[in-house]
Amino acid sequence: MIKAYSLYEGSFSVDASKAFVPFDPEKDDPHTRKGSIFVHVHPFLIVSEDGLILCDTGLGFADDEGGLLLHENIRKLGYDPADVKYVLMSHLHKDHTGGMVAFTDGAARVAFPNAEYFVQRGEWEYAFSGENSSYRTEIFDVIQRSGNLVLLDGDGQINEQISYEVNGAHTPFHQAFHIHIDGEHYFFGGDVLPDPAEIFKNFIAKYDYDGRKARDLRNQYWEEGRAANWTYLFYHSKTMAIGKGEQREDGSYHIIDVAKK
Repeated sequence: MIKAYSLYEGSFSVDASKAFVPFDPEKDDPHTRKGSIFVHVHPFLIVSEDGLILCDTGLGFADDEGGLLLHENIRKLGYDPADVKYVLMSHLHKDHTGGMVAFTDGAARVAFPNAEYFVQRGEWEYAFSGENSSYRTEIFDVIQRSGNLVLLDGDGQINEQISYEVNGAHTPFHQAFHIHIDGEHYFFGGDVLPDPAEIFKNFIAKYDYDGRKARDLRNQYWEEGRAANWTYLFYHSKTMAIGKGEQREDGSYHIIDVAKK
């Protein structure tokens, strides 16, 4: 039984300025956003008996009442943001970290005060190493002061359910997570495997730190996971956010949508 949910934050265009501009495919004309790529943003919630697990935190947009949209989406599913125990960060680009904090009366506070935030130490240091518009270090300052930050070194395990591996292809210290709950194997590849369409495209992306490695890892994760019945979580997918590999009669594989409707 799938216990993972997309906390969909929206659709956006991104140009050379690295600004994420909301984009409504039904109303907006993509031709007016020349030089842009178009992405969706899907943080994920996974339910476990040991507490709620959050995979990346989105852009940190607010709802109509000024509250964190991520909190609202969790409540819509019937869960309490206060019960989030693990925040698993693939990397620290701003479209993945905005919801690490919440702003109340102009002050930034940890968005999930009962959770530990798991970040690779190398990624943390890299984010502070120079001027880069992809990182919002003012958010990281809040997390650092909170006492909720856990810095990881290399591959390892958080507990019996959650393991992590540094794959480094999108950023130098990007990490992926394997999460085992009630017989399901969830794979969160962050921005190394952000969209199911990328599995079937043999391309090298300019936005990756090591595009060749990212391409090779996408193939590796697909070949390994499709036969092992992994549940893939696709952070930037424009089609399905949660999918599995399924074998056709001719022996080939395709991806099927397994998200709860």
